[in-house]
This record gives sequence, structure tokens and C-alpha cells, in this order.
Amino acid sequence: MAVYSFEGRKPVIGRGTYVHPSADIIGNVVVGGRCFIGPGARIRGDYGRIEIGSNTAVEDNCVIHARPGEQTRIGDWVTLGHGAIIHNCSIADWVVVGMGAVVSDYAELGEWCVIGEGGVVRNNQKVAPGAIAVGVPVKVVGEVSQEYKDQWRRFKEIYSELAEKRYLEGLKPL
Repeated sequence: MAVYSFEGRKPVIGRGTYVHPSADIIGNVVVGGRCFIGPGARIRGDYGRIEIGSNTAVEDNCVIHARPGEQTRIGDWVTLGHGAIIHNCSIADWVVVGMGAVVSDYAELGEWCVIGEGGVVRNNQKVAPGAIAVGVPVKVVGEVSQEYKDQWRRFKEIYSELAEKRYLEGLKPL
């Protein structure tokens, strides 16, 4: 893993968190415990601060950044799908951001909301708790069911287990 200080600011990575060797974490970044930071992820706290809660999965090739002097905040039990771009926004607990989605400056995603694959959340756009939003820009098309929540609790626990145990013990370079 490539973890860098930047101008005296050092990343803080929680207990049981797995950071893949090809991921970069730079500067003013705090990552909670039992997180999974996948291959190719770039988390850059060079301009602003980035906070990632516990049990959060930052899948392969995600980019997370913040504006100068500002902050990107990502809650607990969040899943950021492969290739998502997260910039200077606020993401509540239990959110799913689909593969290739973009969440822009000052956007706010409420608890348990889902952003569909390839969706674009515009600057200052707010997505309500429990809403399912898709498209470019995203529009709400439904609400998260209890069945969905139950299913995703299990999926999210799998990533926490990957981070805390399986990757640490089972990933071996050839």
C-alpha cells in the first residue's frame, strides 16, 4: 500500500482495515476500522480533508478528493462501487454508490440511499434517505425496501470480513 504524508498531514487508518498495495492514501485522510480499500483506489487528502467511517468498502479504482480547505465525509457501512468518483460531498451511513457513479461537490446522500451505476449526482444535489436514484443527473425512481436493507447488511459484512481477515491472511503475491 502507498500511504503518504503531505505537507505534514498524515493519514490515519483504523484497526482491521485492509488497504490494497496498489491503492494510494495521501495526506489529511481518516479511515475507520474494518474498511476495505480496493486495488487502484485513490484517496487524496492533499487539498482538503477526507473522512471515511468504519466498515466501508471503497472498491477498485475509486477516486475520493475534496476542495481546498473543505471536506468529503463518507459514513459507516457505505459501499462505493468500482470506479466511483466522490468529490467534496457528504455521504451518510449505509449508502450504496453504484459502479462508475459520480457524486459532485456539496452533494448530500441521505442514509440508506442508493445511487445507480453510472449515475451523476450534481453539485449541491440532495438525495433523501432511503431513495433510489438513477440517471444523469440522478432522479429518484423508488425507495429502498426492508428486504433490500437486510440483503445489503449481509453484503456489507462480507466486505468487512474481507478487510479484517481474508485479504490480510489470504492475498499472496506470486
